[in-house]
Amino acid sequence: MKSSIERLKKLKELLVIEREEDFYQYKEQFLRASIEQRKKNGATWYPIQIISNEIGYADYVHLEVERTNTLDMPHLFSTGKNVSLFSNKNPDEVQEITGTIKQSGKNKLKIIMHTDELPDWAYEGKLGINIQFDDNSYIEMQKALDEVIGARNNRVAELREIIEGNEVPTFEKIDESILIPQLNLSQNRAVRHILSANDVAVVHGPPGTGKTTTIVQAIRLVLQTEKQVLVCAPTNTAVDLITEKLVEQGINVLRVGHPARVSEELLKTTVDGQIQNHEHYKDIKNLRRNAEEYFRMAGKYKRTFGKEDAKQRAMYYTEAKNCIKESRLLEDYIVNSLFDHSQVICCTPVTSNNRALARKTFNTLFFDEASQVLEAVSWIPLLKCRRVIFSGDHFQLPPVVKSVQAKKEGLDQTMLDRLATYENVSSLLTRQYRMHQRIMEFSNAYFYNNELEADVSVKESLLSTNEDLELLYKPIELIDTAGRGFDEYQNPETLSTSNAGEADLLFKHLELLLQQYAYSEPAYPVSIGIISPYKEQIELLKEKLAAFDYAAYPVSELAVKTIDGFQGEERDIIYISLVRSNPDSEIGFLFDIRRMNVALTRAKKKLVVIMDTATIGNHPFYKAFIEYCESYNFYKSAWEYSYDV
Repeated sequence: MKSSIERLKKLKELLVIEREEDFYQYKEQFLRASIEQRKKNGATWYPIQIISNEIGYADYVHLEVERTNTLDMPHLFSTGKNVSLFSNKNPDEVQEITGTIKQSGKNKLKIIMHTDELPDWAYEGKLGINIQFDDNSYIEMQKALDEVIGARNNRVAELREIIEGNEVPTFEKIDESILIPQLNLSQNRAVRHILSANDVAVVHGPPGTGKTTTIVQAIRLVLQTEKQVLVCAPTNTAVDLITEKLVEQGINVLRVGHPARVSEELLKTTVDGQIQNHEHYKDIKNLRRNAEEYFRMAGKYKRTFGKEDAKQRAMYYTEAKNCIKESRLLEDYIVNSLFDHSQVICCTPVTSNNRALARKTFNTLFFDEASQVLEAVSWIPLLKCRRVIFSGDHFQLPPVVKSVQAKKEGLDQTMLDRLATYENVSSLLTRQYRMHQRIMEFSNAYFYNNELEADVSVKESLLSTNEDLELLYKPIELIDTAGRGFDEYQNPETLSTSNAGEADLLFKHLELLLQQYAYSEPAYPVSIGIISPYKEQIELLKEKLAAFDYAAYPVSELAVKTIDGFQGEERDIIYISLVRSNPDSEIGFLFDIRRMNVALTRAKKKLVVIMDTATIGNHPFYKAFIEYCESYNFYKSAWEYSYDV
């Protein structure tokens, strides 16, 4: 049996392999490609024009840019990614500045630049935007692992051995008197479990079971005995969600992160937002304004000036520097005060190494959506804490690992994966509030040992109770395209796969369903989600959606996203296009059944899955799903539909 230190050293090696693969893919997609190829790959916009330019939060320059050709082409730019604004006017000189995407659209980006002033070349045209390779997370993961490996006779070493399984985590006696009225039985049980943990605890929250609600109530109770807690989640969206829920409870939250990665509604909770609302912020602005005036006056003196002029110039510079120094001291005082007096500090794991957090320690770390992060990522914030409460679902989205070798050797195994197998560490939330019981039932049996139950509020929830309106009355429909000739197509450039026949069938079926729904005289419009594991299919479905007129139907929302894009979300109706259709039964991404579990559990009232059972049905998971659908008469052949597709 390997020691914990040996395994962690192996983990470091796998991280190096993963980083090399990540950078290789970046180089293939970006560095070695021409601008034209990068534009095709979606990694570059060129040329672009600056639509607006203004100073925003923290005195950063806020840009809105628009590409002027290759309009509507798929791209890789998304909220939170680091980019560089570059000039191609002088190819012999590198001219670029970096920024972070605040908002991403089809042809426009809002970017917060990492500067308070644009360089002159930014006004001279021939501008473009590149995606940057972000090495920071790898650096922080390696530093964290080095500290864990080197830990001796301290709390980090104790946690290392507990998480490794070499030591048994301890719990205080559970206080059965704790009862939060708005929580159900399993949620209250999970809160009591958290409060009793001395080292580690896991809240296992399957889809729709109110995991975030439970964690927020646990944090509220922990704050009765602890001055401050640290809360982390792997994505900025997840951090924003839990921040919002904590604020609703009247908890004083400090949201740490770049303003571009925080939702507009929560900017007031950020460091920059709270500084600007502080009573002394006007003093900082006055000091900065004075510094600018002194610099301006000093700049009036040219190189040819006398001794007295030189003294005057030096005096102005000294005054300017003193103003800047004083403004920085005042800002540091405000920042330190914010970090000292906030009850909860919320951030992503890498951001927990923020300069202002460097020397802070906490008793408790709450880590939400912990099933989505590499073990090394979990260690970054955990090094600051004495105990950790993980929440998530290890049967949903796993961490993204790009290296086949690293994944094969276990890099994608998370801390939550390991802890969930230990006795008495995990508490399962058992009542779900999202989906009809039949939509829940397959995943419940396959992943959750039939321990989940549908709440009465959703158990029988359908689009219509009229049995004559079959598309609305049945909660699930599996449409089998076997034999229809809907062959998959692989794009030779992106290597992603699409299926035009499935896309056509999906929108024909959706049109029929919406016609029935409109006929049923519904009391409210429905929300609809269309999912596929393949980006190429997503782009095709978006094209179809653009030509699909659903304005005449009672629809509140219609979105097309990858499975990852729908993580944590729900819709009344979900369509899933599985794409794969080939004579060799190759199913690629579909092997990842945890991702499929996410897809199958987004629907509240109606789930439609389109697949070629001849290609996909040999896999045990999909075979079981097909048999489940057949047992309830949810199975349909694409041949049963009279319209041509």
